[in-house]
Amino acid sequence: MVFKKIKQYADLVMFSHTLFSMPFAMVSMLWAANGLPKMRVFFWIIIALIGARTGANALNRLVDKDIDAKNPRTAGRHLPLGIVKSSEVLLIVVFSFALLVLAAYELNPLCLKLLPVALFLFIIYSYTKRFTWACHIILGIACGGAPVGAWIAVTGKIGWPSLVLGAVVTLWVAGFDIIYGTQDYDFDKNNGLFSIPVKFGIKNALLISTFFHVIALLLLLYLYFYMKMGWLYLIGLIIIGYLLYKEHSIVKPDNLKHVTIASYDINQIVSVLFFVFTTLDLFLVR
Repeated sequence: MVFKKIKQYADLVMFSHTLFSMPFAMVSMLWAANGLPKMRVFFWIIIALIGARTGANALNRLVDKDIDAKNPRTAGRHLPLGIVKSSEVLLIVVFSFALLVLAAYELNPLCLKLLPVALFLFIIYSYTKRFTWACHIILGIACGGAPVGAWIAVTGKIGWPSLVLGAVVTLWVAGFDIIYGTQDYDFDKNNGLFSIPVKFGIKNALLISTFFHVIALLLLLYLYFYMKMGWLYLIGLIIIGYLLYKEHSIVKPDNLKHVTIASYDINQIVSVLFFVFTTLDLFLVR
């Protein structure tokens, strides 16, 4: 029974999607420490990332439960079906954000000072589709804080590489979230919800997504030179570029059946590959 509940909670917050921003945060941590940081710092960074991701996603599910119930695509989620109670989800949110607060306290004063900014982004995102088409970008910014926060956790200050990596994550996440949002075009438009696909049309939305990903790749190339990375990093970047190309090639304005593969499956591989190749380069080549 306990394990069943844990699985339900993990499915509710899509825990596997932690793979999106965590690998970038880990790379930022390694760059900031020029290798492995102290185990204590590493531990609290992991706790902060898990708390932030879980709390933000659980809150999003709670805030969107009525919208999800109306949307045929999301009507089968845990809250609309009553598999999980709203009070349970609220407890997950409170507990997760409490972990984040504790981690920030344990890391350093700057982490604690900037915590309200992070919490504001996590909370406001869940409401953005109700008033702005820039909701995808705000989601990207919220996720982009992960590498910035990891750098601060190690050094106690904001570093330029982490800001660039944060911009990469912002554009990358916003780009694939736009793709994901195309499948709700009709529902969002008919229910007064905002998104880039609704604002600009599906065709232009996919072009905007492509533009975001091209800029993200160029920023990663910039970091190759700035951080004086080696050939393994470059190979990883080439593979990532190919995967992003495939991502955009399988989704067309008149054919959206591969949206989930393009927006979620491929990008989970992208983040893991970035971590693996960058880490190997850092320890074996650079």
